[in-house]
Amino acid sequence: MPQPTQTDVHVDAVLTNISVAYQQEANNFVAGRVFPSVPVSKQSDKFFTYTQDDFYRDTAEARADATESAGSGYGLSTDTYSAQVYALHKDIGDQVRANSDNPLNPDMDATRYLTQQIMLRQEIDWATNYFGTSIWGTDVTPGTLWSASGSDPIGDVQTGINTVLTNTGYLANTLVMSYAVFSELKNHADIVDRFKYTSSDSVTTDLLARVLGVDRVLVMRGIKNTAAEGATASYSQIGDKDALLCYSAPSAGLMAPTAGYNFVWTGLTGTGGLGTSTAVSRFRMDHLRSDRIEIQSAWDFKVVSSALGYFFSNVVA
Repeated sequence: MPQPTQTDVHVDAVLTNISVAYQQEANNFVAGRVFPSVPVSKQSDKFFTYTQDDFYRDTAEARADATESAGSGYGLSTDTYSAQVYALHKDIGDQVRANSDNPLNPDMDATRYLTQQIMLRQEIDWATNYFGTSIWGTDVTPGTLWSASGSDPIGDVQTGINTVLTNTGYLANTLVMSYAVFSELKNHADIVDRFKYTSSDSVTTDLLARVLGVDRVLVMRGIKNTAAEGATASYSQIGDKDALLCYSAPSAGLMAPTAGYNFVWTGLTGTGGLGTSTAVSRFRMDHLRSDRIEIQSAWDFKVVSSALGYFFSNVVA
């Protein structure tokens, strides 16, 4: 006797309440959070720098009665920034839009994709400019890696803090590390031992900052795929196995030392504020019978004082 089959009674349709897309969360990236941002109206310009040696040299002298005071002074020079423009677009054809099933939203999907791409570009550029050897005043690889038994990450960081203080007069207040480094430190015996009698919670960035003697610990969780389109994906952490100890000023200002500044060109995008300046626009491409969603941003991640940074290279296996 003929009976309806499963395919007769049901036609597969696209679910409207779920979809799957791999999007990294904004807090995976540190590019806009480590150093103060400086909104600038011109793509390139200069800023003044004072000679550190002159400010720290002891030149005041005893003054005899009815004599002139000792004279002194300081050097003044300029440095420059130049904001590079980055942009990316995605076209949405009229036919694609008209034929898209629920829950697809081509305009929203394109905007999210482009935003993710510019955030990834910023993080990679931040790491290129700040997170590597031959950039800061000191580069070290611990004699005993932090992932090995008998290592002393607390002592190593304190050495770095003392080095920065000796060379600049400022206490390093920020430690940036890859997740590969953080995953080792949060389970390191010396660090866990500091809290085992006072807290049953796992070691967080706040607790780690307290142990290491800095104001904050930032963890780089960004992932990049270095393979070409169509090739087998090759994923890696943007922060590799490194860490950066530095002094970061609370905000940009006059005569304010800091390891780095994020110069963001607001004259191009018309936006500003924290992080980096980014603008998304939509315009018609009549000759393509499509709409174009475009994202644009301009920044310069600039080392201001290399002496205010202390870089730990390949600290875990």
